[in-house]
Amino acid sequence: MAELFPSDLSWDDVDPARHAFDSASAARVVRSLGPARTLPGDRGGPYGDPPAGGPSPNAGRRWSDAMAYALVEHYGRWTLGWRWAHDEGDFDGGPVGNWCCARHSITTPQETLDRVVAALCEWREWLESLAGRFEAYPLDLAGIEDQRILWDRTTRNLILQVVDRTGCGSGWYGHCRQVLTWFLSRWGVAPDLAQELVGEAIGGRFESWTGPDPALVDDVAEQLALSLRPDDGARPAEPPPDYLERWLSVREDVPWQEASEDDRDDPVTPARDGAADDIRAFDGALDPARAQGLLDALDLLRADAARGASLDFELLRSWQRHVLGTPEPPPFRTLPAFAKRGRERYGIGQDTRARLDSCLAGSARSAESPVPLTARAARAYLDVCFFHPFDDGNARSAFLTLLFVLAREGITLDGVSLLRLVAFRADEPQDALTLTRYIGIHLAETRRNLR
Repeated sequence: MAELFPSDLSWDDVDPARHAFDSASAARVVRSLGPARTLPGDRGGPYGDPPAGGPSPNAGRRWSDAMAYALVEHYGRWTLGWRWAHDEGDFDGGPVGNWCCARHSITTPQETLDRVVAALCEWREWLESLAGRFEAYPLDLAGIEDQRILWDRTTRNLILQVVDRTGCGSGWYGHCRQVLTWFLSRWGVAPDLAQELVGEAIGGRFESWTGPDPALVDDVAEQLALSLRPDDGARPAEPPPDYLERWLSVREDVPWQEASEDDRDDPVTPARDGAADDIRAFDGALDPARAQGLLDALDLLRADAARGASLDFELLRSWQRHVLGTPEPPPFRTLPAFAKRGRERYGIGQDTRARLDSCLAGSARSAESPVPLTARAARAYLDVCFFHPFDDGNARSAFLTLLFVLAREGITLDGVSLLRLVAFRADEPQDALTLTRYIGIHLAETRRNLR
């Protein structure tokens, strides 16, 4: 359960520039998530009236965790701070006043969901205010010797902001350490080193339920500023590798023509629709609305396949509108994207969308490039994964892309379990062959079941 702790969040996890959010639609989104229909109550059913004093601690905590998971699934890990309450709550010492704990915050359905929305927006507003402060004081480690006074003052102001926001309740200093670490990380100090420097500067001198003395704040700020030396390893980190470029390099080297033993082009129409069944079982358990959106997109892609549509970004975004439940098809991302909890970064350039369209065009059968169907489907899936064209829902978009490539040649699988449970690496050619083999396994099994 450690992954639910907001204290574990890095700046990459929460940086508003990397994670889109529309506060105006937050209420609609929260109410569309699965947990919104199953608040714990004394009758044990959806929207049961809560017992006097709130639901049982276990039931309330389970529901809060379920809502936290659903928000992460929809928006990203940054949302984990929505219940980081002041004083003692689900998580102590945080900046959020609209949520306390399950026992006191879960009441009637309307009030409870209103609190979730308010807490989520409050947390987001705090992150955006921090980002603004960080940008106002860019850290130049090369010139740090000439900026000691500025950095001393900046650190002091950040500490006081956290003091004001948390009210110095139980464990408030944990979030203070985190904010200072985020600040250093934003300007290129390696996260582990930033955490170490902040810990040394504070030195265990902040206490719960106690506002720090101004002299102590000044001393911590001075110590942290003095610790930033251009020769102690606190240099701006090297730019992270671009895993999109790594994928495009690997893509050229994978022996796609040798990747499959079964390249028959006869249509396959099983009695069981494996993709639809998997969506109902897996996505439906997370959120019925999510599952219905995927099913609507599945119907649309099959209609597109039947008319012989060309695969490109415009087609992807027409499906993605249903996947994300947005009124308009979502645009191509405008910022670098991150996946696998920040371990992989996918760059962005003026030609990124055009390069994606060029890659997707290779998903069609071609006499000039006789790549087997299973390989073309796997390659298109990985193209979407590593181009990462959308701000959200790229794994689902990749899955739909794979199904479209098969459907365009009249093939439906009666099982897809191997295709949605494994993460593939951008810089590992063997992973591309593994995915191709998985598709082949499902296709062969589907053919056998038709006999």
